[in-house]
Formats: sequence, structure tokens, C-alpha cells
Amino acid sequence: MKTLFVSDLDGTLLTKEEAVSAYSIRHINDLVARGMQFTFATARSVESAIRAVRGLNVPVPAIFYNGGLVYDLNSRQTYRYICFCEEEKRYVLSVLESFGIMPFAFTANAVSEHIAWRVGRETFGMRRYLARRRGDRRLMPVSSDDEMLAEYLFYFKCIGPREQLERAWNVLKVDPRFMCIFHQETYQNDFWMEISPREATKANGVRFLRETFGYEKLVCFGDTSNDSDMFDVCDEKYAVMNADDWLKAKATGVIGYCEEDGVVKWLDAHFVP
Repeated sequence: MKTLFVSDLDGTLLTKEEAVSAYSIRHINDLVARGMQFTFATARSVESAIRAVRGLNVPVPAIFYNGGLVYDLNSRQTYRYICFCEEEKRYVLSVLESFGIMPFAFTANAVSEHIAWRVGRETFGMRRYLARRRGDRRLMPVSSDDEMLAEYLFYFKCIGPREQLERAWNVLKVDPRFMCIFHQETYQNDFWMEISPREATKANGVRFLRETFGYEKLVCFGDTSNDSDMFDVCDEKYAVMNADDWLKAKATGVIGYCEEDGVVKWLDAHFVP
């Protein structure tokens, strides 16, 4: 049976160092060389994910921005790209600003991607996010909403205190045009809210890969809320030991901790060429 194995990154395949361990790289690359079809599905951008999986052989197009982009790291081919329309992106921004929230807007033009935000209105969490990405060519501070929304926009990321973000989440999560994910940041105490067009989900990303490449079976691995819809459409789904309890309840099984290479040890034990 032609099977695709799909792993989330943060909190699942990655360690607290925000990287794939040397052990996991070695073992996954060996399994891929023996014929395993493997990829990942992440909320990260292409550039951020590339840094995190450096050295890993990923033979199948990967899913970025929680499903907003399906992109092949090897051929550099874009397979699927989903953006907000003009009315949608302006509405989302207006809701966020009504609660005093300044988002990062992930945008693109014909030649490059950008992370745009209103300069001077950064929260503590945003400043930490930017400090970790100092020198990133995508960073684009702007002085107006129009500048922030000028390009194709496919993803809003908000970082801040739980109470503030949760109020906006309660408005946006019921709007049928959007996918709105709210969760605690994997490596810090901040909360994150991620807003995408409704069609931009990990579930739709893995469905697309199944239909495009003819996979008969999907097996996935995850740890938190942005993996939930992917669990709903995969034939087998495994939660790492550090996953949210409610996601473990949806899983086919619970495997080892992300810090202990739980995904790779499961693959080593179960993959049959």
C-alpha cells in the first residue's frame, strides 16, 4: 500500500532547540533511502522550516503556513497557494485592531515573501519573535495598514496575552470564511493566534498530496490544536507523549516524547519497504 508519513514540526519532530536531532536526521534519511514517503506539515514559513529541518531528506512536497502553501523543497515548485481576498484581509485586520492586537501579516509578491507589521506597535512577544529572526530578509516593517495589506496575504500571526487574543478568537473562529487557531506558543509562555483562509488547513494539504500523488494511506504525527484537522483525515494518527491530552484522545496511539525522537523511533519500528 502506497503510504505517506506526515509529521508536524514544532513539539513533534523538532526538539526544544527548534531543530531535528542528529539521530532523527540520520534515521529518517536512511528510511527515505529505503523508500519511505515522508514529509512535514507546519505553521512555519518555508525559510523558517528550512532552517529547522536542515540536513533532512524530504522527498515529498511539504505543507507550510498550516496549509496555506504546498511547496517542494527539492524542485522549488509551488503546488498550492491560498490567499485572502481584499475584503477578507481588511476585515480580519479590523477585528484584530478593535481588540488592540497588532498582527504579523505573511505576504508575497511575484518574487519574494514578506513578514509585515506596523513598526512601533510591537508587543513583547512580537519583539522576541523579531529578535530570533534578526537579519531575515523577509522582515518588512511598515507605517500603515495599506502597506501591510498591499501584497498577496495568506496568513496572520498574532502573539500576546491569552485574554486579549481569546476575545478576538471568539469573534473570528465562528466566521465561515476563516480558519482560526489559538494555542500557547510551544517554546514560550505567550499565546499565538493564527488566521488563514478557510481552505488553508493541514487537512486539505494532506488531502491534496494524497490526490496528487496517489497515496492510498496517510499516517500523521502531531502535538496540538493546529494538527487536529489533519488527524481527522488521516488513516492513522499518532500523538507524541507531550501532546495535548484532548489530541491524544483522538489519536490511533500515543508515541514517545519529541525530545526523545518519538516519531523516528515509531517509524523505525513500523515502516516496511
